[in-house]
Amino acid sequence: MRRVIIAGNWKMNKTISESIELVNGLKRELFGVESIDIVLIPPYTALSGISDMLTDSNIELGAQDLHWEEKGAFTGEVSPVMLKDVGVKYVVIGHSERRTYFGETNETVNKKVKAALREGLLPIMCIGEHLEEREAGKAFDVIEDHLRGGLKGIAGEDALKIVIAYEPVWAIGTGKTATPEQAEEAHKYIRGLLAKIYDKTVAEGLRIQYGGSVKPENIKELINEPDIDGALVGGASLKVEQFVPIVKGSLKKGA
Repeated sequence: MRRVIIAGNWKMNKTISESIELVNGLKRELFGVESIDIVLIPPYTALSGISDMLTDSNIELGAQDLHWEEKGAFTGEVSPVMLKDVGVKYVVIGHSERRTYFGETNETVNKKVKAALREGLLPIMCIGEHLEEREAGKAFDVIEDHLRGGLKGIAGEDALKIVIAYEPVWAIGTGKTATPEQAEEAHKYIRGLLAKIYDKTVAEGLRIQYGGSVKPENIKELINEPDIDGALVGGASLKVEQFVPIVKGSLKKGA
């Protein structure tokens, strides 16, 4: 049984004081929830303080990106060594916003995933199509391109440490959500591709989560699909009253 993972990607939101307030509320409301993995992914400025707050808690810490080099003349970048040093366990790589606004490619995603794995971080590798690609019937082509490109040269035993986040770009921050049937179709396709790239053991063991306007109202339908192992939550992760029901709505599958 794959363990459910619910990750909250705060994106470029929350000051340090706002982050502390949010984490205090989440720790209080999610205390004792042990059957699923809960991950908070704040901006870099809040990582250190939140890491201290999450010590000995049931909530893990994630980061929103990293550079593939350990150190050097890369102004504005943060290395996997630095993230590990501050207590980060998970790191998002290849989010659609990084691809769209900051020139992220399959090649850079692949380099970042390998760098994360080298340092013992667990990558959350994002893949997914734009609306025009889906409407043109190219959704599965894009998914395969992202998946094969991101996993290039990565052994099966390391692939099992990766979480794949399927995020249809047309559903991110738009209020539109892929129907459970659409999401499951994509997740099932991804699992089938993993079996071709690796083998059935890797395909059945690797976790695939859905991202795209996940809300308390739709989490139960999504999580009950057989190939959906969790959610990468955006806007709804910024409020205790929205993120907590998403986590608790995933408990039946995670139990």
